[in-house]
Amino acid sequence: QASGVGVNPECLEAYQELKLRKTMKYIIFNLNKDNTEIIVEKKSDSSNYEEFLADLPENECRWAVYDFEYEKEGGGKRNKLCFIAWSPDDSKIKQKMLFASSKDALRKTLVGIAAEIQGTDPSEVAQETG
Repeated sequence: QASGVGVNPECLEAYQELKLRKTMKYIIFNLNKDNTEIIVEKKSDSSNYEEFLADLPENECRWAVYDFEYEKEGGGKRNKLCFIAWSPDDSKIKQKMLFASSKDALRKTLVGIAAEIQGTDPSEVAQETG
């Protein structure tokens, strides 16, 4: 059941910027106040993963795209774009349902995501899980 939520064009613009220009490390997405549209809440070029985790609220849902950099076997760095569906246990049931039903609208917009992480607490989106 799709929620009929729209995706603000800025979401795709920010994503393309992160993916192609590498000017950002992560983007955090949220629903607008009326819950009618998915919007960009924050863009960051900080490669401090702790800072990213601190940007995920303890009791509210968010979505995020994080550009993980990892060492390839045999040397060389690679990047992997991860989609993170943040749905903490303490968030309201109604919000969880709304975010769950709106996720696909956003995911379809963001082409080229390598992995998806469902997180309910910080340990589940710890860097090692990549």
